[in-house]
Amino acid sequence: MDYNSILSRLAEITVQPLFKVAGTEVTLFSIFLFLFIIAATFLISSILQRALKKSLASKFSSKLGTLAAILRLVHYTVLVVGFGIALQTVGISLSTLFAAGAIFAIAIGFAMQNVMQNFVSGIILLAERSIKPGDIIEVEGVVVKVIDMGIRTTVVRTWREEDLIMPNSVFSQSTVKNFTLRDNLFRLGVEVGVTYDSDMKQVMAVLEKTALEQTWGSKNAEPRVLLRDFGDSAVIFGTYLNVDDPWKQRTYMSELRKAIWFAFKEADITIAFNQMDVHFDPPVSDAIASLRKVV
Repeated sequence: MDYNSILSRLAEITVQPLFKVAGTEVTLFSIFLFLFIIAATFLISSILQRALKKSLASKFSSKLGTLAAILRLVHYTVLVVGFGIALQTVGISLSTLFAAGAIFAIAIGFAMQNVMQNFVSGIILLAERSIKPGDIIEVEGVVVKVIDMGIRTTVVRTWREEDLIMPNSVFSQSTVKNFTLRDNLFRLGVEVGVTYDSDMKQVMAVLEKTALEQTWGSKNAEPRVLLRDFGDSAVIFGTYLNVDDPWKQRTYMSELRKAIWFAFKEADITIAFNQMDVHFDPPVSDAIASLRKVV
């Protein structure tokens, strides 16, 4: 067996042109080289992300969402650079490739405009870091927690533990309320109505005491009790506390409502309910009086 001839034959096969891309001949060797560079790019991206995560872990210990966004942006940047290097290495010029594919790009551009819109929105979100994994946000009237941010879609979780896959354009084109943009501090409130004959000073004292007894309330701000309104059937009071975890606001509000209920029961304070006074015109009143005499 002549190994030299076999190697020579293999060499000829690897350099034999298979097809052309943008005027450049593509061989088996160039394909292997291209795949090798792409694989090396993923490896470099992984190593770089690990190094950054290790070096920045202490700096972003309280902002894991920010660190995740930075790592994701670095990953996509390395991939774009690696892809460009791979094409240049095998002899395919990016400018030539773009020129050759311009007509094709226009043809598919209309069909993929939503995909590109979400792609660009994902880049903007990762760069601005206005929304990060772990953030508690309200979008389209729904409060959700950001689980993972991709280049095209973002995975969020609702209070019902439902995972929603939302296109990134939703976040860039609509108003988003971010409860944890600067910090985790969040003020929640519960309103309750009492009857007009209640001792208002006692009501406020009971509400303040109940609010202070909640162990989950933030120690950085005192609870506040405000007289919100004079309603048709009740005097409306609002009790407000600061908390450090907006994601648990529903649970906290439930606990506060229960505490107020039992505190009012103990203090013999009546929670008002809707009432309606009905007044009859004189002819109707006279008719009713006549019926009573007959009965």
